[in-house]
Amino acid sequence: MTEPNRPVPGPPRPGPWGGAAPVPAAAMPAAAMPDETQPDEAQPDEAQPADADDGTPFAGLDRRPVTEHVAVFEAEHARLQRELGTIDQL
Repeated sequence: MTEPNRPVPGPPRPGPWGGAAPVPAAAMPAAAMPDETQPDEAQPDEAQPADADDGTPFAGLDRRPVTEHVAVFEAEHARLQRELGTIDQL
């Protein structure tokens, strides 16, 4: 048997909770949350952290659906390639 060119990941390790990783409440729809963890509709929205909208392409990524993450990373990758491609022209 030959060795692979790069390491191959093994099976997932079980966590201390004995099952799948818990889904963060921000990623879980309110209808799927247990009653005790559902957000209170009467309270105003909490202030966002200072770095939430700092102009970076990743600002607010934690509040976007996971399905949008790939597009954000690909757009930033393309931008970096364009910027770094101009280094030799200086």
